Amino acid sequence: MSDRLGYLLKHVLAQLTEAQTAALAPYGVTGRDLAVLSAIAAGEPLSQLEVAARLRVDRTSIGDLLDGLEDRGLVERRRSAEDRRRNVVALTPQGESTFASAERIRLEVEREFLSPLPDGARFREELRLLLGE
Repeated sequence: MSDRLGYLLKHVLAQLTEAQTAALAPYGVTGRDLAVLSAIAAGEPLSQLEVAARLRVDRTSIGDLLDGLEDRGLVERRRSAEDRRRNVVALTPQGESTFASAERIRLEVEREFLSPLPDGARFREELRLLLGE
């Protein structure tokens, strides 16, 4: 099986996910939570549906994820300042702090995970380009 790319990628992802899950646990977020916080923190205010589209998840999943983040005080839903008919999702001050700390940890875990590779940082960037991120 070790000659099958899909098998290898699946197991590499499992190892990275396990390392990130352990590292993010003290911040009370999962990798999925962090992805949602990242999408919200990325710039212009987004509606719940726009967050779902950016992350390529369905409406029900994003609703559940946002509910959990809102319950923990990390995000809030509010009326858009530009269009009062539209609701947007925003990070709370606690969400901004949690996101900044957890994102720093996520990047450290990635760097450490790739450190056995020659020039792991360059590999990471090239892989991102190849995968179209």
